[in-house]
Amino acid sequence: MVYGILILADATLAVLALIAAPLAGIRTARRWLYVLAALVTARLAVAGLLLGGSVLLAESRLVVQLPLAVLPVAWALIRPGRTASHVAAGGVLLSVWWLLAPFGPQDTVLVVAGSVVALAAVAAASVGVGRWRTSGSRASGLPWLAAFAVLIPAVTLAGAERANAAAEGHRHSGQLSVDQLTGPRQGTPGVRLTLTAAHGQVRLASGRVVDGLTLNGSSPGPEIRAARGQLVEVTLVNTDVTEGVTLHWHGVDVPNAEDGVPGVTQDAVAPGQRHVYRFVPGREGTFWYHTHRDGAVNVQRGLFGALVIGPAGGTTVFTHAWPGDIAAFGRSDGPERRAATGEQLVRLINSSEDPQVVRVGGAPFRVTALDGNAIPGATPLAAGTALPLAAGGRYDITFTVPDGPVTLALDGSPDVALAFSPGGTADPVAPGDGERFDPIAYGSGPAPAGGGYQRTFDLRLDDGFGFSQGRFSYVTSLINGRLYPAVPTLEVTRGDRVKVRIANRGMIDHPFHLHGHRVRVLSRDGDPVTGSPWWTDTLNIGSGQTYELEFRADNPGIWMDHCHNFRHGANGMILHLAYVGVTTPYSSDHAPE
Repeated sequence: MVYGILILADATLAVLALIAAPLAGIRTARRWLYVLAALVTARLAVAGLLLGGSVLLAESRLVVQLPLAVLPVAWALIRPGRTASHVAAGGVLLSVWWLLAPFGPQDTVLVVAGSVVALAAVAAASVGVGRWRTSGSRASGLPWLAAFAVLIPAVTLAGAERANAAAEGHRHSGQLSVDQLTGPRQGTPGVRLTLTAAHGQVRLASGRVVDGLTLNGSSPGPEIRAARGQLVEVTLVNTDVTEGVTLHWHGVDVPNAEDGVPGVTQDAVAPGQRHVYRFVPGREGTFWYHTHRDGAVNVQRGLFGALVIGPAGGTTVFTHAWPGDIAAFGRSDGPERRAATGEQLVRLINSSEDPQVVRVGGAPFRVTALDGNAIPGATPLAAGTALPLAAGGRYDITFTVPDGPVTLALDGSPDVALAFSPGGTADPVAPGDGERFDPIAYGSGPAPAGGGYQRTFDLRLDDGFGFSQGRFSYVTSLINGRLYPAVPTLEVTRGDRVKVRIANRGMIDHPFHLHGHRVRVLSRDGDPVTGSPWWTDTLNIGSGQTYELEFRADNPGIWMDHCHNFRHGANGMILHLAYVGVTTPYSSDHAPE
């Protein structure tokens, strides 16, 4: 959290510098240079503190942004003058620009060289215009230096647009095609069902009606239950969803062809068409399914449901945000009551695109699984403890119902609450404010055997200006300075042990989800995991946070790795994890979200 505050502080200082720099350049008054010096010094101090969180958080600030400001401002203070003031102002503006238009490490040399050339051009223009004005020419009075301030961003954005245009879709070469990596084609399914997607009205508990999308006439769709090792066959039928539908089995390491990603593992199922998925789940736990076609809209409208692998029992609760920002537990957008006695298992699934916090009050409870992964040594947590759910994330919790109600309440939506009580008539009771659950030190158990890594990757998540599929905007969705489809693919070979460092340098949470694999969290902000091994498939990375992760490349294919805030994914926060030698016959002209 502290590093998120530092990032916000740096952004605030940058905005102030953006205001002060033109004044220092236009008025060339020494007091404005002192203001710039103070702001740049403060940014330098903040960058030093960010370095304590991770090199990834501070590197672009310390290597490029701040030197572009510090050196010219220092020169202007030591050798004051009109040209020095102009260069100092230009350096500060460039420093702020590279914060607003983040770049990846692959672009560092080009950015530094271009910035030095730009500052040299500012100095030359300052000297030339100064001499020109002494000649009395009217043209010399035009804002030539301001033109340079506009030209630099324009050239940068043109380069970014060309980089994006040069990466029209991800092309992979190899002899093994994705459509060969299927589930079992033979054998009688232990679970077989058809899911029919169609437009329909979804009636919430309050009586409000949502113009939504349904699966078999309802939303959430039918809960699918299967045993570990059982062959599951699901036939998806599209009645009238014009944009097409797919089904992604979130958290289940299915064969690549069954993953449900349009343009990568299949074509979207058009109206009147059907598609059959077959897979054998290899791990018990709480999972869910949802469309991966236009997920930014169609998951919210209702194309999702629960997938539970393991013994019968338990209550599934979705935290969902329906169109119109209507918060609900499933379809319950108000207080709900259920009869329950003895020990209860509740499966929490966050199907909304934003992080959600659920509080449990009325009894102590345990978190027995996270993202479908059992937590050995789970210990009781106090009533009122807050459970932060990443978008797409899941918790299994257990508690014993006392004489009074046990209440699950959604933070920020006081009317959304579920009460379990012996008679089923007790009203929800405010759960109170407890501590925030943190998996980093929860539970116990030995870590998996270690070893060397064959692949290591660094991912930097940024806010800033960028081009995504020909559109220009300020987005919260850059990975290493790029947007899909220009984000380079991570390439691995089957059997590789892979280590990933991922740092959020922006101010918005990003719940990252890797398809086809579960990952183990090694550390957060430099602090190692000390509890049970922390396995996950959807990790919320808050502002200023840095995680170290590892996984085994044991499921060949071409896999999505993306932000599960579907709007961020649609804006371009997507990359591929591709196994060497695997190719795909499918293509898409837009981000497969």
